[in-house]
Amino acid sequence: MQAFTTLNGLVAPMDRANVDTDAIIPKQFLKSIKRTGYGPFLFDEWRYEDHGEPEMDCTNRPKRGDFILNQARYQGAQILLARENFGCGSSREHAPWAIVDYGFSCVIAPSFADIFYNNCFKNGILPIVLDDAQMDTLFDACAATEGFSLSIDLPAQTVSLPSGQVLSFEVDDFRKHCLLNGLDDIGLTLQNADIIRNYEATRIQTAPWLF
Repeated sequence: MQAFTTLNGLVAPMDRANVDTDAIIPKQFLKSIKRTGYGPFLFDEWRYEDHGEPEMDCTNRPKRGDFILNQARYQGAQILLARENFGCGSSREHAPWAIVDYGFSCVIAPSFADIFYNNCFKNGILPIVLDDAQMDTLFDACAATEGFSLSIDLPAQTVSLPSGQVLSFEVDDFRKHCLLNGLDDIGLTLQNADIIRNYEATRIQTAPWLF
């Protein structure tokens, strides 16, 4: 997993509450267990006018012009603004996979569904919780300024606006450590690789019939 320390990125606004995981990545794309290849299908039903299917070439699919990801000013965005209860619905890990594969590294919202929130940290996404008033400030600034960007500093736990305003956010120390060091569940386990190998070597000697 790629480490997250700081990010200075273009912002895209998703001004909708209760965005569920089926909207983030529809159910037909769950057939694959690969972590990559979902970016073109992120928000598929909102993004395109036709029905998407896995492995479909999205190059010439008809797009909905009013959807944010289809607007030129938000191309290349790395930070997504959202409203309350983002990532609700089913617990599919494909949702953060699609967000990462599209190019987002950070989602900022007033609240997240618990499972989605946890899955973000396990896949290199920083989910930031800010209150409604702070979110309104960000949405208003984004709407007023083309090319609006934010600077995210995870070690300092701050979000800095171009105006100079700085917002602080909270993050669990363990999750922060994992993001800063690029550690998912497998990475955490591999930190104890020597201990695991020594245990296996000992077990071969003491209980060879198991092997």
